[in-house]
Amino acid sequence: MKIAIDAMGGDNAPKEIILGVNKAIKEFNDIEIILIGKEKEIKQYLENSARVEIVHTDEVIEATDEPVRAVRRKKNASMVLMAQAVADGKADACISAGNTGALMAAGLFIVGRINGIERPALAPTLPTIDGQGFVMLDLGANAEAKPEHLLQYAIMGSIYAEKVRGISKPRVGLLNIGTEEKKGNELTKQAFQLLKEESNIHFVGNVESRELLQGPADVVVTDGFTGNMVLKSIEGTAGSVFSLLKKVFTSNVKTKLAAGLVKNELKGLKNMMDYTEYGGAGLFGLNAPVIKAHGSSNANALYNAVRQAREMANHHVSSIIKETINKETINKETKS
Repeated sequence: MKIAIDAMGGDNAPKEIILGVNKAIKEFNDIEIILIGKEKEIKQYLENSARVEIVHTDEVIEATDEPVRAVRRKKNASMVLMAQAVADGKADACISAGNTGALMAAGLFIVGRINGIERPALAPTLPTIDGQGFVMLDLGANAEAKPEHLLQYAIMGSIYAEKVRGISKPRVGLLNIGTEEKKGNELTKQAFQLLKEESNIHFVGNVESRELLQGPADVVVTDGFTGNMVLKSIEGTAGSVFSLLKKVFTSNVKTKLAAGLVKNELKGLKNMMDYTEYGGAGLFGLNAPVIKAHGSSNANALYNAVRQAREMANHHVSSIIKETINKETINKETKS
């Protein structure tokens, strides 16, 4: 299996990207990596080139670039060449920690959308207090959505949760302002009915945002605008809580001694609430796995993104989504 990686994408590229690759190469003996970026900089940190191919390019899509224009004009950018490697069959999956909008554009225009999927969705696995986590989509690929889009998100998320996360009969929830069936706006009311009637998923009803970290569902669907705000709220709250804890534990000698006693436990808690431990955000609905690693990814986050891409390719997630959506389309046409 070959995984193409944008070595120049993200705040800590290429160092942390390559360090993550070093770890993945040691851990997984069934993968090969194609690193795309500035060869000299990549070689600075690469420990073993036995299963690593370097494709040199000086061109990079910056965080400040306009996404679609950058993908169309910067033909030799590391992210574009990464996506092209997948489109040409040279790689089975790809990963970038770079410009999110550009990666979505590269995924759509180069890797290509699965026939029948109206809108691909950005789907990370977010943490829960029991450590199980849940898949949430869409978290920003599309600001607006129709009820049919949420149904497709549910199907894709359910397939991912079952095949990659190993959850039998994953519970699918619809993010809403209340748990009652009639709650919400027109989008959620109509989506509720579609999800309730869908035989390919195990729909458990509406879930509220305050319950998310309690793990009421294995897959939670919403529109991209709402999902992105929820993600940033979780990120901001977690960051603020740990900042407050740090402030409390460093306020005087007594609390500093207490901090020393619970240092490992606090570190474990922080790791448990870090969603990069689960990998990156998959861009679901494309012809092959495309993983968006966090912009500030360190080596461990990149390693987890490689693990995630490997699992998605091994379990043929894109092919299963394609087959399921094709069956859905045929059934609808038969009924009409």
